[in-house]
Amino acid sequence: MTKGATESERLAEDRTDLAEDRTVMATERTFAGWMRTAFAAIGIGIAFRGLFGELEPPWLARAIATVFIALGAALALGAERRASRTLERLSTHKVDAPETPRLRWIAYCVAAGGVVLVVALWVMR
Repeated sequence: MTKGATESERLAEDRTDLAEDRTVMATERTFAGWMRTAFAAIGIGIAFRGLFGELEPPWLARAIATVFIALGAALALGAERRASRTLERLSTHKVDAPETPRLRWIAYCVAAGGVVLVVALWVMR
């Protein structure tokens, strides 16, 4: 802010700063929402395999479960990518932004868990 800024200009700049902070918080909530959706897709895959494991042909339930679990892993990775790109463009003023490496760690763990789960579905009898 310049030294000779008027009160109106200062208030406008404060509103802009607060809007950017709200966007950072909205990005964090959106990331959490996509992660919940990823977990739901993984849960649907597990439930489908558990409920319809005796379908004919025998691989059909595994294949359908694999699609849902893979979708959950992809959602987690996509959510991290979008949140990281958004957070790189923004700067916070009065709130703490989520740390990008932490978001990446969470997303990669969910995706890796999905991969391990798919492998376990196909290896277990």
